[in-house]
Amino acid sequence: MEVLDAIFSRRSIRNFLPKEIPNHITEKLLEAAMYAPSARNTQSWQFVVINNRKILDNLAVIHPYAGMLAEATEAIVVCGDKTTENNEAYLAINCAASTQNILLAAHAMELGSVWLGVYPKTERINAITSLLNLPQYVLPVSLIALGWPGEEKLKPERFNKDKIHYNDNW
Repeated sequence: MEVLDAIFSRRSIRNFLPKEIPNHITEKLLEAAMYAPSARNTQSWQFVVINNRKILDNLAVIHPYAGMLAEATEAIVVCGDKTTENNEAYLAINCAASTQNILLAAHAMELGSVWLGVYPKTERINAITSLLNLPQYVLPVSLIALGWPGEEKLKPERFNKDKIHYNDNW
């Protein structure tokens, strides 16, 4: 899939088919994640792959917008590593770039995905940290539901010239 086609056609998918994701595909998604840019090239991320049905179901309960995890066959929790970056703002930005790479790679590999925000919501951070027994230096930033798409979505028109400004012309 061409890069611009992937960017323009990627949609958030919330309905999934009951079909497993092969390990080699998950590894390719994580490889794409690790090719994201990061502030000062710290690569300050860690990833938790969730393919245990009980944990997926628990995540669907503790995150207010994660009901689709009850159907998803897998999820990835993108986390910031405070041992390589102590600035939470940079952790969030680094993990956001990594998350976007996962979403685009999933789409290119014909998987469905949806980005679920965790950071900066303290109750979500604490619940996920507790459920996954994350070390103190690991900050969960985003949660990505993954699976084979059980729905198709059309491309909406999002380009808006009114949001473009040049130089000092506002």
